[in-house]
Amino acid sequence: MAAQKNHFALFDKTDYKIIKMLQKDSRTPAKKIAEALELNDRTVRKRIDRMVEMGIGRFALVLDPSLFSYSISVDILLEIDLAKEEEIVKKLLEMPYVSYMAFGQETNELSIQARYKSTEELYEFLWKVIPGIEGVKVSEYALVPRIMRNIDEWVPAEDDFSS
Repeated sequence: MAAQKNHFALFDKTDYKIIKMLQKDSRTPAKKIAEALELNDRTVRKRIDRMVEMGIGRFALVLDPSLFSYSISVDILLEIDLAKEEEIVKKLLEMPYVSYMAFGQETNELSIQARYKSTEELYEFLWKVIPGIEGVKVSEYALVPRIMRNIDEWVPAEDDFSS
């Protein structure tokens, strides 16, 4: 496996500060960021454009599931038949309940997180929908009573940004 290139050397503490401000509110105008950081707004716009072009992030609307009554979250570990992997992944990705999916390296396990409006929906998914997919078995699951940080809130440590 090839080593991944460390792109953080391309970013400095100013980029970090811009990222932190945009993370709080991605609609913050470059002019406001520039004023807070005592920079030229054109400089801020160029830095944001450069970071987006490099693919370090993207602007997206992140929904709050609870506002749509999806108050139940569960982490589910699935055992899958690797011969049917593509078909299984496609089916799971089409399901609106599934909010996260990851495949373990060199394993036959899929980790998913799913959200539900009711325990009845959760029960139906775990004991009827999943077993109805050929080549899939629920290994284990855990209810998630409280999420302290979502992926959309993650930022590398400030030390990952050069001076």
